[in-house]
Amino acid sequence: MRPENQSSVSHFLLRGLPIRPEQQGVFFALFLGMYLTTVLGNLLLILLIRLDTRLHTPMYFFLSHLAFSDVSVSSVTVPKMLMDMLTQDQSIPYAGCIFQLYFFIVFGTFDNLLLAVMAYDRYVAVCHPLHYPTIMREELCVTLVAGSWVVSFVHALLHTLLLVQMSFCADSTINHFFCDLTVLLKLSCSDSSLNELVLFTEGGILFILPLGSVLGSYICIGTIILRVPTTKRLLKAFSTCGSHLFVVSLYYGTLASVYFFSSSWDSKDIIASVMYTAVTPMLNPFIYSLRNRDIKQALVVFVNYKGNFFK
Repeated sequence: MRPENQSSVSHFLLRGLPIRPEQQGVFFALFLGMYLTTVLGNLLLILLIRLDTRLHTPMYFFLSHLAFSDVSVSSVTVPKMLMDMLTQDQSIPYAGCIFQLYFFIVFGTFDNLLLAVMAYDRYVAVCHPLHYPTIMREELCVTLVAGSWVVSFVHALLHTLLLVQMSFCADSTINHFFCDLTVLLKLSCSDSSLNELVLFTEGGILFILPLGSVLGSYICIGTIILRVPTTKRLLKAFSTCGSHLFVVSLYYGTLASVYFFSSSWDSKDIIASVMYTAVTPMLNPFIYSLRNRDIKQALVVFVNYKGNFFK
């Protein structure tokens, strides 16, 4: 029998990470370091793209928005997790949980859409290099990014409004370290069939269409390259698409392990969520900069300028 309904829950209790009490200090320091690396790395990437005119291209325009979204999705979840580990107070107000859920959906959806936009950009760069400047005009780039933001906000608003109509059980313990939609639906005492229907239809479309766009773009790129598979073309294609392809694999791999390959929320799913919310946003600046000559040159110019400024 399910617990007694409670129509107005004032707080939820986040169970947090499956960590033993004596390990809390070590993991707090680890996640704090990861979060600071995420924030500083992505903000530095945004700053370099903003300051260096050589990086004022469609690819880096999209990358700057991806970096902002990575900082945001990590900031929505990780600071609360760190505070819980530090204070041992794992409660979160109902309103705070709803706001956390809303912005987590916003930035998660935007990441998904933007990766598809970036895949299209790479497709045009490889398959239509001569027409790239005319196709990827500034107006189109702004429209694609603005459209992604609008869809993300509307998508999050839809699921949040549906959720706040539901009542929750007296046992309001969330078996997670943040307020995730699927966990909250399982916690609700109301009929969640409409929420689940919208989640699997509208949410599924917003997942499948961008993923299909990414796969279609790379299939076209692979087809073009394999027509004349020279070493030079393969290396050029890898330098053009390698970073984005790695990020796409990391993003969809962790996302699939959390929402598609799990039967119940256990330690493995929470670890996969940590990968998605903390590890991937931290790695993205390194993935896009370690093999990127333009970013390295912009960083050298920035460091030299700062060095001369403080002399």
